[in-house]
Amino acid sequence: MAAVNCHFFKLSRHLKPSRPSFSCSASQPSQNNIKVIINGAAKEIGRAAVIAVTKARGMELAGAVDNRFVGEDIGLLCDMEEPLEIPVVSDLTMVLGSISQGKEVGVVIDFTDLSTVYENVKQATAFGMKSVVYVPRIKPETVSALSALCDKATMGCLVAPTLSIGSILLQQAVIMASFHYNNVELVESRPNAADFPSPEAIQIANNISNLGQIYNREDSSTDVKARGQVIGEDGVRVHSMVLPGLPSSTQVYFSSPGDVYTLKHDIIDVRSLMPGLLLAIRKVVRLKNLVYGLEKFL
Repeated sequence: MAAVNCHFFKLSRHLKPSRPSFSCSASQPSQNNIKVIINGAAKEIGRAAVIAVTKARGMELAGAVDNRFVGEDIGLLCDMEEPLEIPVVSDLTMVLGSISQGKEVGVVIDFTDLSTVYENVKQATAFGMKSVVYVPRIKPETVSALSALCDKATMGCLVAPTLSIGSILLQQAVIMASFHYNNVELVESRPNAADFPSPEAIQIANNISNLGQIYNREDSSTDVKARGQVIGEDGVRVHSMVLPGLPSSTQVYFSSPGDVYTLKHDIIDVRSLMPGLLLAIRKVVRLKNLVYGLEKFL
C-alpha cells in the first residue's frame, strides 16, 4: 500500500492541533513516489481513484479537492478501514503550494467539469504539476487551448476521453475490422439518460470514417429514425438506448453475406477505469506537452 504523506502548514513540536490537520503521515514514503492530487475527489470516480492511488506502488495521495464534504477525511468518505488524515478541501491552490515547496513530482487528476478544467490545468502548470484530465465531452477548442498552454510551459498533460482500457481495445479492434466489412452498426446502452450518441460512440464512428470505405450502402440514404443516427459521412449508424439496471455497454456489429462479426464491451463498475488511470499517472510524469488519448500508451 502506498504511503500517505502531506503537509499544508508546519506545526510546532510543542503544539498539537485541535482539529484534523493538513499535516499527516501514515508511513515513511519514498522520495520517488508520485504525489497525486485528486480534484473531484467526492465524486464516485474520485473516491475510486483515492482507493486505487492509495494502494498503488510508487504513488501517494497528497490531496483531495472538492466543493462537497469539505473538512471530512477522504479515507472515511471512501469507506476505507482507517482514516487517511487527509481532509477534503475546496482550494486547489493550497494543495498545489504544499507539494511544490518540496519540489516533488506531482500529478493533478481532474474529474471536474468543462467550465473549470482549463483554469485547473493552468494552476497546476503554474506550480510545476502535470495533469491527467478526464472530463467527458471536453470540447476540441478547450483541448487546443490546453495544448497551447502546455507547449508554452513545457509541461505534460494527458487528456483522456476514456480511461477504460477495454474501451480502447474495442476501438482498436473496430478499426481492424472496418477494412474487411462493408456493413457496420453500433448499439450502445447506458443506465441513465444522457446526451446521445455518447462520446465513445462518436469516437468509434470517427475512427472508422475517412478510410475510403462507405458502409451500409443499401440504405445509406434512408431517413427513418428507427434506423439510428448516421455519424460522419461514411454511413456509420449508431443506436442509443437507456436501460436502467444494465451496465454501460457498447456493441459493434460488422457483417457481410453469411457472416456477422460482433465486438462488445461492458463497464459494470467505475473501478474498471482505475488501471487506465494509474497508467495515465505513470505516463504523464514523462511528458512535456499535451497528449490526447490514453491509447497512445498502450
